[in-house]
Amino acid sequence: MPETARVLTDPTDHRDPTDVDGVTAVALASLHAMGNGTLAEFHTLYTSDAVNREAINEPPDTRGTGPAAMYATARWLRSAFSDLRWEVFDVVHDNDLVVVHGTMSGRQTGPFVAYRPDGEVEVAFPPRGRTFTVTQTHWFRMRDGLVAEHWASRDDLGMGQQCGWNPPTPLYLVRMLLATRRARRG
Repeated sequence: MPETARVLTDPTDHRDPTDVDGVTAVALASLHAMGNGTLAEFHTLYTSDAVNREAINEPPDTRGTGPAAMYATARWLRSAFSDLRWEVFDVVHDNDLVVVHGTMSGRQTGPFVAYRPDGEVEVAFPPRGRTFTVTQTHWFRMRDGLVAEHWASRDDLGMGQQCGWNPPTPLYLVRMLLATRRARRG
């Protein structure tokens, strides 16, 4: 059984003695790299055909495969949120699957743009400078010691409430419309 109530804020601040092939450490490093990793680091964490199952509502350049597409997700998150950080509470590793439960936190300092499945801008949420902390569970399918597949369960409603997106004020609705128009032109 996994140990509970551990807070692992850095992939190097713990060593799991059962992780003999290092896949838990790689999965955690890939999560933390979303906040500040370089493209070169992403090449050491993801397979050349890695897939992000959450990319359907992200920009078109995130929908490919491999480290570059994963890095595009990181750039997209960083364009909207500064001080991105993940606190990890639990990690479970079984065969080629690593599951990480924790929180993501940050401050919205740029517009958060959501996309439709066809790749067009759906809506943009202008920044209000608010901080947020939301629960997330990330699932990683590992292959050859690297992340080959990622999907997640996130509290997007909670993030929206903390960032002041919903319920929106009339003034914020106008700002959303203007931000969405700018994102569609850009």
